[in-house]
Amino acid sequence: MEKEKIHCRLQQKKTMPSPYEWAAELKDGVYHFSFSECLSWLKASGKHHFGEGFSLFSEDQALIYRLIVYAIGDEVACRKYGIQMDKGILLTGPVGCGKTTLMLLINSFFPPMKQFQMKSARELSFEFEKQGYDLIGRYGKPMVHASTGKYRNGIYCFDDLGVEQSQKFYGNECNVMAEILLSRYELYAQKRILTHATTNLSASELESRYGNRVRSRMRELFNLIAFDSNSKDKRK
Repeated sequence: MEKEKIHCRLQQKKTMPSPYEWAAELKDGVYHFSFSECLSWLKASGKHHFGEGFSLFSEDQALIYRLIVYAIGDEVACRKYGIQMDKGILLTGPVGCGKTTLMLLINSFFPPMKQFQMKSARELSFEFEKQGYDLIGRYGKPMVHASTGKYRNGIYCFDDLGVEQSQKFYGNECNVMAEILLSRYELYAQKRILTHATTNLSASELESRYGNRVRSRMRELFNLIAFDSNSKDKRK
């Protein structure tokens, strides 16, 4: 009796084209983007990565536009909206308005050398318990590729600033993100390496959480881009 042949075709998740392939046209060495096509790519990519329930909201389009022109380096549009391209982005808004998801998607609009790594402020505070002050020092230095020894861009986006708790290491209490932000400021001042962040907190709440010194440095580190304070929780 012949053995029954079983054919199994593995289903692989399709790779999303980049926004440069989807939403831009290359003319004379310059990419020209269509904002409507950028929105189309964001919707498709959001569904691809986060599920069919993902959607964009018309009330957020002005904010999305600002993030996109910053990411692609549109100097004229950035000047129009008061965005300084040599600073990072601090994206603020109420809980559930889509800050983290949007930053993850917008990351693809940056040229590869300017794309960032996302790190949760809460996770960093827990890592400090195990690694101590070496953790803070690491985020105050450019990344070095392990195999080549060459510097990488060292750009991070710290997600959910303010939700983390102060931690102790050998009995010494430390406001981990405050120290990391101060280290990132020194890195920015010396090498102009950018930092991005998201937060639910207002300016006064950030100052209360991290102190006046850190808040002052944050003004120099970040462009503030804010969701409307009445923006709805999109997770509901």
